Amino acid sequence: MVEDRTKASGEQIIYANILNIGMYLGLALIIVTFLIYMLDILPSFISPQDIPQYWTMKSGDFIHSFHAPTGWDWLAMINKGDYLNLIGIALLAGLTILCYLSILPILMKKKDIPYVIIAIIEVLVLALAASGILKSGGH
Repeated sequence: MVEDRTKASGEQIIYANILNIGMYLGLALIIVTFLIYMLDILPSFISPQDIPQYWTMKSGDFIHSFHAPTGWDWLAMINKGDYLNLIGIALLAGLTILCYLSILPILMKKKDIPYVIIAIIEVLVLALAASGILKSGGH
């Protein structure tokens, strides 16, 4: 039997720990904000009872018909129960950027130039995609 002697590096542990904590925090936020929406604690843009009648609409038709926000404009609707749900999703979507930024100093200290370059490019690409500048999404 061969003994497995592989160990995770320091940056892998940091990345995994941040991802793990962020995942639980994001999940908790999604659950709490969903309950706020379903219990009508905050007013909604579209009430939970009305949602099923719009399921068959194409997203573009829905956005046009209701003048629903697109891109980061949802932040202006954060006081609505249904848009409040997006906070947890945005947190989960941004975790990779946070993880890479957290390990970047370690990679730089190790002078691991290829991984430094990859991490920087990854952060820039993800930030650019999240920014909405490219307007390449379906909305």
